[in-house]
Amino acid sequence: MKRIRLLLVDDHQVVRLGLRALLDGEPDLEVVAEASSAAEAIQRCQQFQPDVVLMDIRLPDRTGIEACREIRRHCPGVQVLMLTSYGDDELVREAIAAGAAGYVLKQVSTDELLRAVRAVAQGDAVLDPKVTRQVLARVQQAEADAHSAAFRDLSERELQVLARVAEGKSNTEIAEELFLSPITVRNHVSTILQKLGLSNRIEAATYAVRHHIENVVDTSRSDS
Repeated sequence: MKRIRLLLVDDHQVVRLGLRALLDGEPDLEVVAEASSAAEAIQRCQQFQPDVVLMDIRLPDRTGIEACREIRRHCPGVQVLMLTSYGDDELVREAIAAGAAGYVLKQVSTDELLRAVRAVAQGDAVLDPKVTRQVLARVQQAEADAHSAAFRDLSERELQVLARVAEGKSNTEIAEELFLSPITVRNHVSTILQKLGLSNRIEAATYAVRHHIENVVDTSRSDS
């Protein structure tokens, strides 16, 4: 059986000793080297060519993310699994951008850590469940912000008109619902098209649906 060769990178010797004891106790895993700094990690990685690097983020000379980027550049076949106490989503984003194959918090259980090491060695990507929730929440918030920004140039009344245009209603129908004259509605539609850089009401309706105007305007209410 080919064993997965590991490099441990952490500036705390006690942490490295604990990880070595755990990982060397598995028949398919082998710790081939340790490092306590980013520079040492890069050097040991080039020397030993491990399958997986378990990398802490906080190191005395450079960050583990910077070391990850260097390792991926010089040893592209080596997978880096970030093992850290910090679950900040910005750090997760930077680690992924640097080429990390996984991001696991040190609070993870022994079984989960072993599964992460084996998964990364096989070429899979791994995110700690707590980190995954944060990343998903951030993506969802960014998506919501982008949709809200799509309507930021429209007034409240224009939003009400556009929402009804998206429902396929005519100017007369919209006028009745909003207690306006058809001419006023027509003027609102013209202004909406101009502000959004669109050519006609079909494009306006498509734009409104694509950006989920139903999350901004509730047309079931008489005052919206």
